[in-house]
Amino acid sequence: MGHKIDLSEFQVRTDLAIELVKEGVNTRQVGDIKVTDITIDEAQGADINKKAGTYITIEFSDITDYDNSEKIKTVFIEELKKLLVKVNATANSTCLVIGLGNEKTTPDAVGPLTVSKTIVTNHLYVYGQLEQGFRRVFALSPGVMGETGIETSDLIKGVVDKIKPDFVITVDALASSSIERVNKTIQMTDAGINPGSGVGNKRKEISKVTIGVPVIAVGVPTVVDAASIVSDTINYMYKNFAYTKANINNPAQKLKIKVNYLNKDIEIHDDDKKNLFGIVGSLSEDEVKTLIYEVLNPVGYNLMVTPKEEDFIVEKISDVISGGINGALHKKVEN
Repeated sequence: MGHKIDLSEFQVRTDLAIELVKEGVNTRQVGDIKVTDITIDEAQGADINKKAGTYITIEFSDITDYDNSEKIKTVFIEELKKLLVKVNATANSTCLVIGLGNEKTTPDAVGPLTVSKTIVTNHLYVYGQLEQGFRRVFALSPGVMGETGIETSDLIKGVVDKIKPDFVITVDALASSSIERVNKTIQMTDAGINPGSGVGNKRKEISKVTIGVPVIAVGVPTVVDAASIVSDTINYMYKNFAYTKANINNPAQKLKIKVNYLNKDIEIHDDDKKNLFGIVGSLSEDEVKTLIYEVLNPVGYNLMVTPKEEDFIVEKISDVISGGINGALHKKVEN
């Protein structure tokens, strides 16, 4: 009788549906911004460990540039409004915005920072001072279980049962399996969220099933694990080798002019892979990733990594998401 190996600890760590679903993906361009729509049903969700629902992904180049950030925010508002329609939110529906994560840990502070910039109005409604064009909005940063000792989903359910919002928006930092998407992707879904799932610390889900009201989850990948970085680097080396080989007689190559070969349509031959990495070069991309996980995980070196300028980038990300939430929830807020 064969011994069954549990490969769950070697699975790619990602919270992004776009990195797991290859078919039924609808992509469109809005200027330089790419928007992808994915609908996951129950059967497909069970296969990839994702909740059934609509997943909208916004991909961009640089959120720290002011003009770019304004364009991203405009697209974000329009896409969030579509999800508000899907959860049957009207102009009078009340909303609880929840910032998940640990504000003391920079890459995990997206949620709390976003909530701190969200326009909260329920107190104005209570005192009869809420102007037309603004909806009733509550906000909460529940912290993490390591600080409170309370399962975040249970804490949120207690608040929801008390204040009874019509729907909830959660904001959280996510994990990606690709370097290219770190800090350059926003995912939003009506399927809710499992906090910490992408970094191997999966907590109880926050969804309509667990808290009783519709949940729209918004997140940005701010970390990637070491195994994904190594795997991506190997792929970049393949592309660099193939590009250099194909352009060996190009004058620009001889002058050492820097070229972003990642944006080029490059054909990579299996023989080139084998010449570079021998046996490893004969493996598929998924096999290479699994091998790297098997090497790094047992010795504790599959670290979660974030860019060195993350504190500045996270601040800009929270500006865009909070501005987008404000613009989508309140008619009187200018884009």
